[in-house]
Amino acid sequence: MTDVHVVALCGSLREESYTRIALEHVLDAAEAAGASTELLDLREFELPVFDADRDREDAGDAAMIAERIREADSIVLASPVYHGSYSSPLKTALDYSGFDEFADKTVGLLAVSGGAFPVPALEHMRSVCRALNAWVLPHEAAVPRSSAAFEDGSFVDSKLEERVATLGRRVVQYARIEPEPDSFESDHNVGAKGK
Repeated sequence: MTDVHVVALCGSLREESYTRIALEHVLDAAEAAGASTELLDLREFELPVFDADRDREDAGDAAMIAERIREADSIVLASPVYHGSYSSPLKTALDYSGFDEFADKTVGLLAVSGGAFPVPALEHMRSVCRALNAWVLPHEAAVPRSSAAFEDGSFVDSKLEERVATLGRRVVQYARIEPEPDSFESDHNVGAKGK
């Protein structure tokens, strides 16, 4: 699997981001499994709020982000949990993407929460990926109570660390899985056509 390329999007804009720390652990595990990796830290890009009347090429770095996603064999989406869902920077990056970037790609999901229940954010990201006809890994990683989950950039809980590392290994292992037939959601996703 040395020719697998994993691209990860970090949906947190915080300087001291637990999401970014957890995502780096995912990418370390993917590299250990033989993949090349790339972190797209959304705080480093100009990404205006999505406007369907604006071409992607005229929307800051949106076209460049979409191109880097398109070049990936597997994609990891990582987000902090805000109001029970994922972040607006990640949503904006996804809105500027479409079937060309996600269809038939393997996607891994990571949600990081200050509270105890990050699961709805994972479900929301999964729904978006299904609408783009991606193959989403059954294994997902959630980091609850994130302020207590790390010490000096390392996980405190070895079971949680293993769950996050497993996500990194799985995006490499299943990068070339034969995708399912198109999903019902993608068949009706006219918003992504032509992206």
